[in-house]
Amino acid sequence: MINTLIKAYRFLLVALLVTAGIFLERIGVIDYLSDPFEFEYTLYLIMQHLTMVGVSMVMATVVGLAVGIIFTRPQFRKYTGVVMYVVSLGQTIPSLAVIAIAMSFLGIGFKPAIFALLVYSVLPIARNTLAGINAVPSWIIDAAKGMGMTNTRILFQVELPNAMTVIITGFRISLVINIGTAALAFLIGAGGLGEHIFTGIDLMRSDKLLAGALPTILLALLADYLVDLMELVVVPRGLRLKREEM
Repeated sequence: MINTLIKAYRFLLVALLVTAGIFLERIGVIDYLSDPFEFEYTLYLIMQHLTMVGVSMVMATVVGLAVGIIFTRPQFRKYTGVVMYVVSLGQTIPSLAVIAIAMSFLGIGFKPAIFALLVYSVLPIARNTLAGINAVPSWIIDAAKGMGMTNTRILFQVELPNAMTVIITGFRISLVINIGTAALAFLIGAGGLGEHIFTGIDLMRSDKLLAGALPTILLALLADYLVDLMELVVVPRGLRLKREEM
């Protein structure tokens, strides 16, 4: 039964790839990217896109983890609601509006794009860090204190490892949102795959539009897969086995 399902899955995958290849050939995407200049320029736009995503995600991860950790400490918990409300404003405001606000303060180019992506990406990481740490059972914390562990050791050796699955989920959501939103950075002169997408829309050229849209989709799918691999490294094996049993 399992072998039959595997064969059916492989057949459907091959059929999907063949169909996608025929579709891309029909609308001219393959011909467009077969031009050496256009192919090289598309790679350049992909690198611009990845640079924006990489820089903004590093910053969002640092800020999100810091917010989540600081406001789970007893002396700061009373401020959690206010701080999370402020952090959540980034995603309450539409992405185009966030980019426009960033442009009004920082001009056009790379810096306002990074700022806008940071604001838009920090909430899932901060919220999941906060939720993950708060969800650690109190008896585990009490046991760690009974063993004589300091608050710092409890944080890094007990709370964060037990919360890591939830934190990784927030990071995954933030990363996928970031990759999609980064396409809008073209509107403020930051480049990226949005250049192909919006130019294709303006010129009504589906080949150019898809030359930007398809790599963006593939980057999001690849990022999701890489986060799965990262989870195998950063989440303790015992917690992964427990989750699989459940």
